[in-house]
Amino acid sequence: MWTLRFQGGTLTTEGARIDDLPPGFVFDDRVGHPRGPAWRYPEVVRAARRLGVPLLDQARAWPLDLDLSPLTAREPRAYQSEALAAWRAAGRRGTVVLPTGAGKTFVAELCMADTRRPTLVVAPTLDLVGQWYSRLQAAFDQPVGMLGGGHHEVEPVTVSTYDSAWLHLARYGDRFGLLIFDEVHHLPAPAYLSAAQASLAPFRLGLTATLERQDGREEAMAEVLGPVVYRKEITELSGEFLAPYETVRLEVQLAQAERVAYDTARKAFTDFVAQEGLRLGGSGGWQSFLRAASRSRAGRAAFQAYQDSRRIAHGSPRKLDLLQTLLDQERGRRTIIFTHDNATAYRISRELLLPCISHQTDIKERRAILDAFQAGTLPTLVTSRVLNEGVDLPSAEVAIVMSGTGTVREHVQRLGRILRPGTDAQGGAKQAVLYEIVAAGTAEERTSARRRQHSAYQDSAVSESAPPESAPAEEPC
Repeated sequence: MWTLRFQGGTLTTEGARIDDLPPGFVFDDRVGHPRGPAWRYPEVVRAARRLGVPLLDQARAWPLDLDLSPLTAREPRAYQSEALAAWRAAGRRGTVVLPTGAGKTFVAELCMADTRRPTLVVAPTLDLVGQWYSRLQAAFDQPVGMLGGGHHEVEPVTVSTYDSAWLHLARYGDRFGLLIFDEVHHLPAPAYLSAAQASLAPFRLGLTATLERQDGREEAMAEVLGPVVYRKEITELSGEFLAPYETVRLEVQLAQAERVAYDTARKAFTDFVAQEGLRLGGSGGWQSFLRAASRSRAGRAAFQAYQDSRRIAHGSPRKLDLLQTLLDQERGRRTIIFTHDNATAYRISRELLLPCISHQTDIKERRAILDAFQAGTLPTLVTSRVLNEGVDLPSAEVAIVMSGTGTVREHVQRLGRILRPGTDAQGGAKQAVLYEIVAAGTAEERTSARRRQHSAYQDSAVSESAPPESAPAEEPC
């Protein structure tokens, strides 16, 4: 007979031989039995059944049948039913990739009702945790617990931040049969991955609109979570299940003084990169520059020059002039202005008298601004990067990207903020538009090209201004 016990994120297997257990188990002299990672639990159970060994399971602490019947009847869309079927066919393990606004939360509810096991939902931010908490309270006749933001209540249905899951799953990893990771592209971070490894849960669901990571570590989570089992892109759902949209790329020319200052700063940066023999493209290139820059006065000057060049490109007064024109043009439509940094966001907020949300914004103030945005009393807001993901703003119609990183994920997330279907101020069907403002002849051009490498931009109705006569072949960071 094998006796299984859960202890501190691990699984002990009394009576079992190492050779009969899955990878990761070692003999623990302290207890006299093999011990391995908790997430291998379903494999151990299957191994015992395959060998015909009686099993005394003292590890699992969750009931095998939890009443998760939906409180309200709602017919799933065809692709949501397909996602559930694909996840079930994969052994109730794996990731579902759907665009923002396509109803990933409802897919999770379908999976919970289908599995009927105590469930822990893990989300990256307190805003998202709050949204999940409210949604699950309305969906099921079960108390909902919360871990994070000063709360520590564990119920058969519980919502947690990633940070709290990392802190507490080694303790509570025997209580949940289903783990749901929202914005699952966060999971490959080593600490968060260790949280998933500390749970016995045999059933696991990942949800995201943007799976791919710059570091390629999305593959690291497949073992503990399962593969991608279902995927739909923005272009496949736009117009029927998501708002139809257009993306418009606009260029502004730097003023003569800005051009001279930009070229001078950029040259100081690229000269140092060349002198050090660095290649900034690919994985680790930027980290190599930072290491080299930290070792000398010339390197620190090169880093400052890089920062100066970005400040000039991101904050050109002509960008702000064009922004004002776009706001006049889109007057009456709910609009989000995205910047890369807080300084630019605060500057726009001051000069145009617009509410601003950054990571420094108090939670109550943020909620008040977002509620006013939804109601239309504050139809325009500016933010740095905190609204890139996870915030539900169904009334948003226009996005204006003043600056950002070169990551595809960030750009798709920003587009996703305006794609929830709805009606415009006149009661007609909502038509979303994303404007991207780029300083011509700067590294922003390459950054823009990199972040637009997604079918959402290649296949949509895209407008572009004419390219400048010449653009430097510099490698942006």
